[in-house]
This record gives sequence, structure tokens and C-alpha cells, in this order.
Amino acid sequence: MFTGIIEEVGTLTAIESLGSDQAGKRLTIEADMAPALHVDQSVSINGACQTVVGVNADASTFAVDSIEETLRKTTFGDLTPGTPVNLERALQAGDRLDGHFVQGHVDATGTVVSVEREETDWLYTIRFDPQYASYLIPVGSIAIDGISLTVARLGDDTLTVAIIPHTYNETNVSGAWTEGAAVNLEFDLIGKYVARSLTATGETPDPDALATAWLDE
Repeated sequence: MFTGIIEEVGTLTAIESLGSDQAGKRLTIEADMAPALHVDQSVSINGACQTVVGVNADASTFAVDSIEETLRKTTFGDLTPGTPVNLERALQAGDRLDGHFVQGHVDATGTVVSVEREETDWLYTIRFDPQYASYLIPVGSIAIDGISLTVARLGDDTLTVAIIPHTYNETNVSGAWTEGAAVNLEFDLIGKYVARSLTATGETPDPDALATAWLDE
């Protein structure tokens, strides 16, 4: 479990195939946190929970194995050496929850379709598959590349988030979130359970109605 508060931005230094071209890949990442990591620990990399399989403390690197399912559901298949990645270690019991509950289980990828610079922030609009619309509400939570963010605006197949200067400078947003870039999306855990429970009873969740009911309460 994570919170979506990025600890640092690491650098992907190497990609090694674990078999054929369609097989999983071993990713090696350079990061200040690497010497403190241990094999079998969990780390969120651009929002995807990965298990540490190796640590080189002298080189300040750690390695994870991304299997085929991870490559299909995330942007990992398109990563190249030198790419900056958002990193967060797992939440410890008793820690403050500064973001929101983030599992590190990427639901889908989205595409940055526009970037608008304002005086004190940046507005990023991201297109997503409409099948996930029921998981989103205005001013609800979403994790994008592992960053805990608030949905500022919501359309039928787009959402907009406002990025403050600190987030812009301390994550991969400034370098990686260009128009046309793919990003990892994890929708709010509670929202997914609510939508699933309604679907299981034969009801069709309406994100606008859910948002209105929540705001009324």
C-alpha cells in the first residue's frame, strides 16, 4: 500500500529481457533510496507496485522484474534507459496518510492531450478509456504515474488535474508529461469498490450522481 506522495525521482539505467521479446523485463533503477532497500520489499515505480529482486548499494541501484501482465497494463513496455521514474516505498503502519490509499495496481494507461500553464500551476488534461468513467468523480482522488492527485475537471473521456510547482519540480511531470505521452492510471480504491457493488446488484453507476450524493453528504 502506498499514498501517492513521491519520495524521489530515480533514473532507469538498464533494461534486460527475461526471455523472448514478449517476455518480462528486469529494470535497474538508480536512486538515493536504493542502499536502504532489501530484496522482497515493494516499491511503487510510476505508480506500479514492484518487488525488489536485487540491490547494489555501492552503485545506488536496485532491480525489479516486470512480468508480461505489468508490461501490458502499464507504460513500462515503452520505457528506455535514462527515463526518470517516480518512486515511493511502501506505507508503514502508523505513518501519516498524506495522499490517499494507493495500491500500486495500475488499472489502465491514459494519454496527455493538453498542457496549460497558469500563473501558479499547470493544468494537465488526460484522455482515458470511457469504461472507467464510473470510477471518477469531480474533486475525487486518482493516482497518475503514482502521484496522488485531485480530479479538477471531468469530461466523458478526459480528466484534468492541477499540478502545483512542488509536484512539478519533484516528480517526473516536468520532463515526461508532454502532449501525447502515456501515463499510468490507478483509480480510487473506494470508488472501484462502490462501482463494483452497484454493478453486482444490476445497477449502472452514474459518476455524476455519485459525486452529487457525496457532496450533499
